[in-house]
Amino acid sequence: MDSRYLRAFVAVAEHGGISAAAQALGYAQSSVSAQLKRLEADLGVSVLVRAGTGAALTEAGARLLPHAREALELEERMRRAARGDRPRLRIGAQESLAHVWMPEVLAALEYGAGGPDTGADVDLTVANRKTLEQAFGAGELDLVFQYDNGIRALGPHAVVGHDRTVLVAAPSHPLARQEMVTPEQMLQYDFLVAEAGCTSEMLVDRFGRDLLAGAQLTVIQGSLSALLRLAGHGHGVSLLPELAVTRELREGELVELRLAERIRPVSIVAQWRPRLGPGERTLHALLDVARRADPCPVDRTAL
Repeated sequence: MDSRYLRAFVAVAEHGGISAAAQALGYAQSSVSAQLKRLEADLGVSVLVRAGTGAALTEAGARLLPHAREALELEERMRRAARGDRPRLRIGAQESLAHVWMPEVLAALEYGAGGPDTGADVDLTVANRKTLEQAFGAGELDLVFQYDNGIRALGPHAVVGHDRTVLVAAPSHPLARQEMVTPEQMLQYDFLVAEAGCTSEMLVDRFGRDLLAGAQLTVIQGSLSALLRLAGHGHGVSLLPELAVTRELREGELVELRLAERIRPVSIVAQWRPRLGPGERTLHALLDVARRADPCPVDRTAL
C-alpha cells in the first residue's frame, strides 16, 4: 500500500477536512482526494464520509487510523535506519515534570549518561494527562512520563522516580505564618487546582481527600503557570509535586506550608510502546537515566 495514501488519510483525520489536509501537506486538494479514493479502493471499504469541506471517519476509518499512524512511523524509522541517522524518540511529559526534571534527564542522555550510542533525536510534547493519553493511544508518542494517578497502565510501564508532594502558598498568605498547618485551618481558604484532571486535582484525590475534606476547591481554567501566578498573589493554596514549584520555592515566590499530617511521595511512571526497533536501546537507556535522576529516592517498602 502506498504510504502517500495513508499520509493523506491521517492528515484528513487530524485536520478535519480534505482542504485543510491538502494545505498542511502542500498538495492540491484534487490530489489528496485522488489518494483517498485509491486508499478506499485498495481496502475495499469507505474510510471517510465527506460533507462539504469537512470529512469524518467511518467506523472502518476509525479502526484504520491507529494502524495508519503506526505504519507511517515504521516507514520513518526504516528510512532513518537506512540512512544511518540516529533514532527518533517521541516523548510526552506532564507540565509539572517538564518544568525542571525532564530537561535535565534529556540533557544527561544527550551528554552520554546512557552509555555509548544511545543518543536520539527527541521530540518532546508537554501537555496535560488527557492530551498525552490520547496522543499515546493514537500512536503519536513512543514514551510518556506522568505522575501515578492510581490507575494501572496497560502495556509496558515502570516507576522511574518519586516526587515530594508539597502544600504551597504565597509568603503573604496567613497560613505561611503558621509553624504547623492543620486540616481545620486549611478549610478557611480556597484550594487551587489548575483544571479538571490536572496533577494538583489528582494529588488531592489520591492523597488529600481525608486531609482536605470539606475544603473549597477553586478550579483555574488554565495552565500550571496560571495556577502558580494566582497562588503567588495570595489567592489560595495548592497541593503540587515539588518539581512543579522548584523555582518558585527557591526564588521565594511561594513557600511550603508545614503540614501536621505527612503526605507520601507520588510516583513518576513511564509508559512506552513496544517494538521501537533501533529506538529500543535509547528508550531503555533513557529509563535508566531517569531512575538515576529520581528527585525523591524513597524506601519502597514504606510506600
